[in-house]
Amino acid sequence: MCDLCVLESVKDRMMSRRGLFKSAVGAAAAMTVGSAVGTRPALASAAQDVHDLTHTLSKDFPTFGGPSGYRPEQVANFAENGYNMFTLVIDEHTGTHIDAPLHFSADGASVDELPVGQLICPLAIIDIAEKAASDADAQLTPDDIKAWIAAHGPIPEGACVAMYSGWAEKVGTDLFRNADKDGVMHFPGFHIEATQMLLEETRAAAIAVDTLSLDYGASADFATHYAWLPAGRYGIECVANLDKLPATGATMIVGAPKHKGSTGGPARLMALV
Repeated sequence: MCDLCVLESVKDRMMSRRGLFKSAVGAAAAMTVGSAVGTRPALASAAQDVHDLTHTLSKDFPTFGGPSGYRPEQVANFAENGYNMFTLVIDEHTGTHIDAPLHFSADGASVDELPVGQLICPLAIIDIAEKAASDADAQLTPDDIKAWIAAHGPIPEGACVAMYSGWAEKVGTDLFRNADKDGVMHFPGFHIEATQMLLEETRAAAIAVDTLSLDYGASADFATHYAWLPAGRYGIECVANLDKLPATGATMIVGAPKHKGSTGGPARLMALV
């Protein structure tokens, strides 16, 4: 067989396989979309915008404990090795990250055990920025939840209820931790009564904050952590760009880490609107 004939034969087979592959992918996508629509009616449809809700992690990112939780070490560089590579040492609860149930319970689910269906969430964003501007110890209360429900309807099933306090704007400054002379931090969080209300009256999958902790900074007992996480729900801390989203109607995709036995870890969050 001539070289040209061989080339044409190979080309025909490749085009045939490519067409078959495209057909299979298209069918699978259609099945996936159909399944999602059938099981999650609250998901945003025909999304026009995608928003990044994740802070860029660096050695300078503030942490709850103080010292950096991100320690990269370059072990290969392009000039000497022909490629770049880093070894990363990252504390689980650093940057925009997930708190798995195991974080505050003896035997709760680790981050790799979170049901994948809970990682796609309708977003219910409750704005407490006005009171947080005048009170660093402001907390999201049952009254804030009731006001949101009165304006927007019930908290959707499987939702992530996110507190927007405006605190994300302080990242990169000492005001994000906002520690006083005694080392006590002052920033907003969920009041335990609001947490209990969500547990008892909704089927929300997660709560989220734009601060360093689900509990407000001056908390001495981590009441919200101890109530929410052992109930099998998860939390997200240090969320960015909540001010870019509507109070309702957005869908969050949680790029959770899948480290066996982990109590949490840095996550990539995206919102579809």
